[in-house]
Amino acid sequence: MPLHFELVTPEKLLRSEEVHMVTVPGMEGDFGVLEGHAPLMATIRDGALLIQRTAGGPTETIAVEGGFAEVNDKGLTVLAEQAG
Repeated sequence: MPLHFELVTPEKLLRSEEVHMVTVPGMEGDFGVLEGHAPLMATIRDGALLIQRTAGGPTETIAVEGGFAEVNDKGLTVLAEQAG
């Protein structure tokens, strides 16, 4: 099953898509999120989101600056101060 992923900045919704996995640059270290991940709220540091659309597929990198990541039963939402 895919993971629903959204990337949002104060200006706009940048991404809303189904993916296999996202690796998030958390303040405590990077963490990967797959479908079914336990609920989580984390502060993110400046770094790179790594997005895999399919298992074993290529990884897309999006630079993010600050913000929060929330995992809930709807998927993963990254609220970034800046992204791109």
